[in-house]
Amino acid sequence: MATLEKLQRPQASWHRKKRVGRGQGSGLGKTAGRGGKGQKARSGNMRFEGFEGGQSPLQRRLPKFGFNPPNRVHYAVVNLRDLQRFDAGSTVDEAALRSAGVVKGLWDGVKVLATGELSKKITVRAHKVSAQAREAIEKAGGSVDLVPRVEHKPEAAVKAHAGKGVKQPRQPKPANA
Repeated sequence: MATLEKLQRPQASWHRKKRVGRGQGSGLGKTAGRGGKGQKARSGNMRFEGFEGGQSPLQRRLPKFGFNPPNRVHYAVVNLRDLQRFDAGSTVDEAALRSAGVVKGLWDGVKVLATGELSKKITVRAHKVSAQAREAIEKAGGSVDLVPRVEHKPEAAVKAHAGKGVKQPRQPKPANA
């Protein structure tokens, strides 16, 4: 009977790594298994993904499509059923949602939607709240505070990158009095 300490791999179930260009005695010396001359013997040819032998590759034959807006705002979605886990009378903000594990990852803000039921009186502080969610929270006796989203003003970026790659105008020397 075979036991764990007597297990062996099948005979010839693996091959040694092909070590090319290690002398003629290895069997893969000189031309390293590529043969003599020709396009396939050269380095850096036909190795990139999508190469189709000179035919225009698929990723170039298909048209471009879509658009990803660079300034799009991505909100973490929180439903009413997620707010049910908090105690009555508590204030639920982004920090509380993160500590409870409801919101994870990088988001530009929190939006509350009306999926599920809410029976506790809580104060919700979020960046956006749907009309139905606001109605359900206020119906349960709670309140909604909208938090303004922190946006960096264009002037802040200009200030942060001031003087990088731009020559500053020379200041006139003060006259000696």
